[in-house]
Formats: sequence, structure tokens, C-alpha cells
Amino acid sequence: MTEVDRTGEGPDDRAAGVAEDAQRGDEQRGEGGQSPAPAKGRRRIPVLVAVAALALVLDLVSKLVVVAELENHAPIEVLGSWLQLNVIRNPGAAFGVGEALTIVLTVIAATVVVVIARIARKLYSTPWAIALGLLLGGACGNLTDRIFRAPGVFQGAVVDFIAPRHFAVFNLADSAIVCGGILIVLLSFRGLDPDGTVHRD
Repeated sequence: MTEVDRTGEGPDDRAAGVAEDAQRGDEQRGEGGQSPAPAKGRRRIPVLVAVAALALVLDLVSKLVVVAELENHAPIEVLGSWLQLNVIRNPGAAFGVGEALTIVLTVIAATVVVVIARIARKLYSTPWAIALGLLLGGACGNLTDRIFRAPGVFQGAVVDFIAPRHFAVFNLADSAIVCGGILIVLLSFRGLDPDGTVHRD
């Protein structure tokens, strides 16, 4: 006669239960015996898109206004001679660098957009979403100029109009790119990755 404990299960029942628990544990651990990563919440793609769209819209609107109202006119003083609005057409990179590399810079800007789109697939960090959104919006703003403005497609000159004293003339897209880059550096120093994990070197 088989011995039955108080729960009503015999030795065979208990053995089967242990085997099932072990099988479930193996399935949860997956390959390599590692436990599944904890849930990180929702991806922050909407934040990235919203920041990028805001940066892009502000850049495009500001350029439309200054080209229509200020181009071919005398500079307008905002803070005396320390800060002026002066419209120029820049075929180079941010702050007037690389004027002979317009096509190359266009390709680089397009590559930045593609890279950010790939990173977005594993984006769970809000600060990283903001930083990448600034980069994306700024890159798209200047890329729009290079595609649609004279002298031709992929050779267009970027509209710059913010002219501080003793500094290069730039635009809002350049500002977004610089701010996004600085934020990425700070996040990297803090050990925060785009997927939301924090590492300590």
C-alpha cells in the first residue's frame, strides 16, 4: 500500500511536481542559464519623436522668418554688438566649418538620422530620448536645407542667423545638435545606457 501524506499526494506525485518545477525554471532561465532581464517599461520613442519634431519645427520656422524678413538687410542688434541677427548662407558644417564638403556633410547628416533610428529600437531612457531627439531634430533641420535650398539638391547652403560677437554664426539646428551632444556626454559619464541600464566602470 502506497504511503500518502496529509496533502493527499504520494511519492510519485511529489516527484512529478519537482520535475515540472525544474522544467519551468529551465525555461525561465533560457539559454546560458541567465535569468530574464527585468522589465524596463515602455520604450521612449514618443519622447524622442516629440523632441525631434519640436526642434525641427522651431528651426524651420525661424529660418523661414529670417530669410523673409532679414536676408539682404543690415544686421539687427539683439544685445547691442554682443548678439545680432545676421542671415548668411553656409555651405559647410555647423559654425562655418568645412565649406568645401557640402555633399559629404549631407551624407553624414543622413547617416546620423539612420543611426538614431536604429538606437531607438532599444531606447528605454528618457534622458537619452531627449538627447537623441535634439540630435535628430537638429540633423533633420540642416539636412532639409541641404536638400531643398540653392544651389542644388544635396548641395544646399544652410541658413545661419544667430551671430554672437567674436563667434561663428549659427542656427537653432546647430544649437540642438550641440545640446544633444553635451547631454550624451554627461549621460555616458554617469554610466546610463540608452536601454535604461546603469553600469559602473
